[in-house]
Amino acid sequence: MSLRVISGTAGGLLLKSPKHHPLRPTQDRIRQVIFSSLAELVPGARVLDLFAGTGSFGIEALSRGAVSATFVEKEAEAVQCIRDNLLHCKLQGDVRHGDAMAYLEGTPSDRFDLIFADPPYVKSRGTLDDDPLLERVASFIIPEGVFIWEHYADREVKNARLWEIIRHRNYGETGLTFLRFIGKK
Repeated sequence: MSLRVISGTAGGLLLKSPKHHPLRPTQDRIRQVIFSSLAELVPGARVLDLFAGTGSFGIEALSRGAVSATFVEKEAEAVQCIRDNLLHCKLQGDVRHGDAMAYLEGTPSDRFDLIFADPPYVKSRGTLDDDPLLERVASFIIPEGVFIWEHYADREVKNARLWEIIRHRNYGETGLTFLRFIGKK
């Protein structure tokens, strides 16, 4: 599947994907839905792209006017793809080679306005309310910041402490949940 930057300064440019580490990159149409929903929040935003893969979320945000993006990815080939994609798009970002959950266990040096997470997911039903990702992301986001979580469609957040559910939609097997941070940290 070929990925491209949808809009902004790098709009239309193709993104490279790892050849030896199969990823499940977010389709262009789903990223279009996400960024249409976030339109006014992206310019000037500080963005964290967790489980970054190709870097498509962070790169799309930078292309649309985000002031910074930090990418966290554990697969070395994917990390190199993110670096190559940033160079190809003439954008700059902070690329971290490491496990996203381990990154979230650290002390945040900065807080982010928008956080994207597209972790590997298990195809099972149930709630995501007790998923450790929700609590860990809370330490890295500003008050009223938005967390966009891609997950399996048959799972959802129903009652998450610290978070207001803004939106939940399914696109085939992909579920998208938009959450606003309302908790006190």
